[in-house]
Amino acid sequence: MRDVKIENKMYKIAKDFIEKRYPAGWGGAAVIHTEQGHYFTSVSIETANASAVLCIETGAILEAHKYNEKVTHCLCLIRENEKSPFKILTPCGICQERLSFWGKDVQVAVTTKNNSLKFVPLGELQPYHWTNAYSADEMEHFKD
Repeated sequence: MRDVKIENKMYKIAKDFIEKRYPAGWGGAAVIHTEQGHYFTSVSIETANASAVLCIETGAILEAHKYNEKVTHCLCLIRENEKSPFKILTPCGICQERLSFWGKDVQVAVTTKNNSLKFVPLGELQPYHWTNAYSADEMEHFKD
């Protein structure tokens, strides 16, 4: 369910984190919000071997798993350098798969032409997702 207050807070957390963690040059951060009201942040791993890189959201997704908390919202924010505007990145296909553990109602921030803050349910990103071939009880999913 959309919650503009949570969405705006997530954007501020990500922006502030990027400005602190990456004072110059490229910067990116993800924020995950959980049903329990927690905000988990993460960054992508920096490595010389590009095949070892993970998505920016991965760390925050794993934190939610670690604490067995239900994810309600996900945001990924980047900037090219300290003078560039911030950009919202829609979760890639792999992160969509990771987030689907918590259901098709997870609110995800998406890229827009005017770079506005917009969240949509995960299920809207892939209306023909392969999981539609199975009933909900056949799929591995979050359990309280």
